Amino acid sequence: MRTPTRALAAREENLAALQERLTDAVGALVTSEDWKRALEFAARFRARSFSNTMLIRVQHHAAFLGGQVPDPVPTYVAGFKQWARLDRHVEKGRTGYAILAPVTARVASSTPSDERSWRRLARGERPAPGEAVRSKVVGVRPAYVWDVSQTSGAPFPEQPRPELLQGQAPEGLWDGLADQMTARGFGVQLVSNAVAIGGANGQTNYATHEVLIRADMDDAARVKTLAHELGHVLLHGPADAGALLHRGIAEVEAESVALMVAAAHGLNTEDYTVPYVSSWASSVEGKTPAEVVQSTAERVRTTALTILDRLSTQQIGDGPPPGLDHRPLNQAPPGRSVETVSRVAEVAGP
Repeated sequence: MRTPTRALAAREENLAALQERLTDAVGALVTSEDWKRALEFAARFRARSFSNTMLIRVQHHAAFLGGQVPDPVPTYVAGFKQWARLDRHVEKGRTGYAILAPVTARVASSTPSDERSWRRLARGERPAPGEAVRSKVVGVRPAYVWDVSQTSGAPFPEQPRPELLQGQAPEGLWDGLADQMTARGFGVQLVSNAVAIGGANGQTNYATHEVLIRADMDDAARVKTLAHELGHVLLHGPADAGALLHRGIAEVEAESVALMVAAAHGLNTEDYTVPYVSSWASSVEGKTPAEVVQSTAERVRTTALTILDRLSTQQIGDGPPPGLDHRPLNQAPPGRSVETVSRVAEVAGP
């Protein structure tokens, strides 16, 4: 008989092995192309944290090499019970992909504005009169998901995929991005060519709150440049000491945000330029390159989701199968805790 102590030890051992696998997967992103492919994959499964997209990616690839799945890239992934809700079942003998699922707890406070005042409620405990209550991620645990190719059962409708010609941008994407710029207090202006902005494709002026974009590019390039500058506006600025100190990472983040926005719309991302991972990931003192890569990727993903969620354009799926209702959680990196406040991280439940 398995005792609770042994079960906890086994869970901790599995979690440690999963964390090690994640570190190895992140550490394997050493070139620009590695980084771009990882973000393109993350864009297709953006309902999940970057950490979990990496875990799904490496495990599915291993399953493909072992002849266990038919395609090198998964199509839709979901947990055992989630597939059951769609009248599908995981086939016998199929090995799921281990991911990090959030462990949540209820916390309460009589002074919600004071972050130090929140206390964890015990199981079954009720808050005191007048206390605010919210959920908080307090840890992670191993959980499993399966690709649709590992399941059988009722069919579900395929989500349409945007089809674009070379150089074409999705209808409404430029306007949607420009509207978000305007909402942040920045005006968008087209200039005749790169000479007007020092040879760049785009430029953000924080003093005048103007964003300048070259007009002599095709639609897709203009949209990509606008998304890049919007990434800067959302992530960086004169008051951001980190962006000023690590300018190279700031450019990586802005370009990567643009890449994820483009990938989510089915745009070609071959000409997106990101420096070698090793060159910028080793520039932060006190952090390993793997830690920098992981935190940068999650900042990029969160910002891209912020942009995508405010667009009315047609986008590719975000990972769960069509018809599956899910309530996303704001998942923290392993070992940290955050509140469940918005759609910036993880599909609730495995």
